[in-house]
Amino acid sequence: MEITPDTHIIFTVAGIAVSATVVWTWVVMALLVAASIAMTRNLTSDFAPSRWQNFLEALIGETQRQIAEVSHHDPGPYLPFVGTLFVFIATSNLLIVFPGYEPPTASLSTTAALALCVLVAVPIYGIVESGLWRYLKNYMEPTVFMLPFNVIGEISRTIALAVRLYGNAMSGVVLAGILISIAPFLFPVVLKLLDLLIGFIQAYIFSVLAMVYIASALRARRGNAASSPDAQPSSATNESKKGA
Repeated sequence: MEITPDTHIIFTVAGIAVSATVVWTWVVMALLVAASIAMTRNLTSDFAPSRWQNFLEALIGETQRQIAEVSHHDPGPYLPFVGTLFVFIATSNLLIVFPGYEPPTASLSTTAALALCVLVAVPIYGIVESGLWRYLKNYMEPTVFMLPFNVIGEISRTIALAVRLYGNAMSGVVLAGILISIAPFLFPVVLKLLDLLIGFIQAYIFSVLAMVYIASALRARRGNAASSPDAQPSSATNESKKGA
């Protein structure tokens, strides 16, 4: 039984082995591109939109609501990144209903790549929101001696993010293989339904954690702004106005 699709070589090009992870990742991306083109081709502002448009609007609206609840910011700048993570992971996991399909999320290389995307996105959003110096200064709070520990924390949570998604996907593959070998006609249907639910939950948790990490970088600006000397005169002015 193959635990990870990395060990399953589909074909070889110029001496380079192409694993099932690479093949199915490109298949998922191609399906998402084709589906996005088909679903957005006939968008309309009429009062009676199509079912696909209703589905898209509900999905985007719910994603925006979740982002706003986590970050307390306008969800617009973060929707493309967080939404893409959710849709890719959910699609990768939900396609297990098709025989022969191997989810790319069952590969540590895929989950590590997704976690690295989060690792890069967090400082980018933080720097855009608060500036380079304010963001870097957050790593040295409350003292400069906390710098290495904060850096290690960033790296460790990225590793945890990758291993969590990989472990959940891989455990499903292993459990399915064991149960199918015991009762090949009874458990597969139940396992498929369970895998669909778990796959959707995995995508949701990964996306929410990514937004939590981004929100932590955004909140650095609020803390610095609240403690900055520039904020004090304004409060004093407001008090003086109240007294007048």
